[in-house]
Amino acid sequence: MSIWKKKSISLLLAEASESEKGLKRTLTAWSLVALGIGAIIGAGLFVRTATAAAQNAGPSVTIGFIVAAIGCALAGLCYAELSSSIPISGSAYTYTYATMGELLAWIIGWDLILEYAVGAATVGIAWSEYLNNLLVNVLHTSPIPYSLSHSPFQTSALGESGIINLPALFIVGVISLLLIKGTQESAFVNGIIVIIKVSIVIMIIVFGWSFINPVNHTPYIPEPSIFTDDAGVGHNYGGIMGILGAAGTVFFAFIGFDAVSTAAQETKNPKRDMPIGILGSLAVCTVLYILFAHVLTGLESVEFFRTGGKEASVANAITSSMEGYGWLAQFVTVAILFGFTSVILVMLLGQSRVFYSMGKDGLLPKAFGDLHSKYKTPYKANLAILVIVGLFAAFVPGDIVGDMTSIGTLFAFILVCLSVIVLRKTNPEMKREFRTPFVPFVPILGIVVCLAMIYGLGWTNWLRLAGWLVLGLIIYFAYSKKNSVLNNPDKK
Repeated sequence: MSIWKKKSISLLLAEASESEKGLKRTLTAWSLVALGIGAIIGAGLFVRTATAAAQNAGPSVTIGFIVAAIGCALAGLCYAELSSSIPISGSAYTYTYATMGELLAWIIGWDLILEYAVGAATVGIAWSEYLNNLLVNVLHTSPIPYSLSHSPFQTSALGESGIINLPALFIVGVISLLLIKGTQESAFVNGIIVIIKVSIVIMIIVFGWSFINPVNHTPYIPEPSIFTDDAGVGHNYGGIMGILGAAGTVFFAFIGFDAVSTAAQETKNPKRDMPIGILGSLAVCTVLYILFAHVLTGLESVEFFRTGGKEASVANAITSSMEGYGWLAQFVTVAILFGFTSVILVMLLGQSRVFYSMGKDGLLPKAFGDLHSKYKTPYKANLAILVIVGLFAAFVPGDIVGDMTSIGTLFAFILVCLSVIVLRKTNPEMKREFRTPFVPFVPILGIVVCLAMIYGLGWTNWLRLAGWLVLGLIIYFAYSKKNSVLNNPDKK
């Protein structure tokens, strides 16, 4: 019984070909591009852009986006090769199982739980806050009471305590049920949401361009210094370290394109469509991000984003700097709410497919590998995630997680880049519909850029990741190793 035992490529491809027993193949290339954009354009763009400008880079946050995009593109090329060659659910978890063995596969599966489940809960909590914002500022009605929209660990300025975050629990529940109904239906809903929020982003870029004040872009790269936030935490501001810190911060805005690869087993023609879905969604969003950041930092000064902007920085900047466009500020609130919704959808989709793969492999309870008799979706995995994410969203404050989702994803990207190098050595004869160019140079460069962004996130996040991984190793040796199908064929 070896913790380094690998799952053979032939076995993975045999599992993928059992379509009559497996997940339904319903997604097209454009469905995948929409899924990617749905996950990428969300909280990150509307919230993290202003945060990175205020704390790290000022106007040069655009360069931070370019650094983050380069890291994602290098990892994306590796994802495209693996997902088109091994068209099966599980994403980085499955690729690692085939290249580096069971223990590292478990570690990356556990890491993806951090990215998808914890990330979905965090976005669910933010969705709740913006729902109240919509009710008060756009619909001009009463907000949901504080006690029913906050966790028991939160207290308002007026001394009112939270009991349960019902809106967050509601949105997680609705999306989980939609995913159980079917991936095609979920993709259709996501497609409508994507059209709405991308339209609003383009309107902000087009209408805001003429309101850019060149003074706010001078100097474009501020002199290096330390900025101390309200919590007393120091951040590298300006210079190279400021740009790297901004890249690590806005990297959260790119999280999601990798979730496209978890749907490989539900794609009609994965060999052609997966590279289009992954790289296409990444390309569209990178262009929009850079233009959006350029306009936003041109509307107001860095000081505005530090003091007057905060969570609603985009809407506040439009209200203060774009006279006659108050309606657009209200649209931003709608776009953020829609953005959060599609991010939750894609994260829960990705998480359920990772649970499904780990359940089939015996590393998690095998019930997670069961498909619904009618809908052909991993409904037990969806229900388990509904409970886990729902409890987190209902009872835990959103700021508990911080940058953990980003660091978890960067770690997954590093292992995906490594997987391409290893597979080229161990399985050179494997048919590759899409080939990552310049191997091993591109994967190595991807690893270096991801490590640089991890470095920019600081030691507190390194410690949190280490703690999470230690907990995962305890579960692996206590349960997963004993129940692994690969190491215990009789348990299949």
